[in-house]
Amino acid sequence: MDGREGPWDVDDIIQVSPGHDKRFGSCLLVVSEVKSWGVQGYVTIPGDGEQGGNAYYRLPYKQDDGHTPAGLRVGTARARSQENEDQRGS
Repeated sequence: MDGREGPWDVDDIIQVSPGHDKRFGSCLLVVSEVKSWGVQGYVTIPGDGEQGGNAYYRLPYKQDDGHTPAGLRVGTARARSQENEDQRGS
């Protein structure tokens, strides 16, 4: 499933497209909420004290042109044991 352009799920790790956002492009976003237009999650900002930490970020499924993906799924933040349980329960 890696490389999916969306829709994404909670705990997916999405790499923000540099073409979508110059500041957060290439950052890894951990999805915390799924919305109809895209996802909301957080990115980690490097740094110490007040300069570092997590920033909440909203990422649509598509860039402004309506065709190009705003990010790609690169993995999941869920533990493998949880993924295996979910697959067995499906």
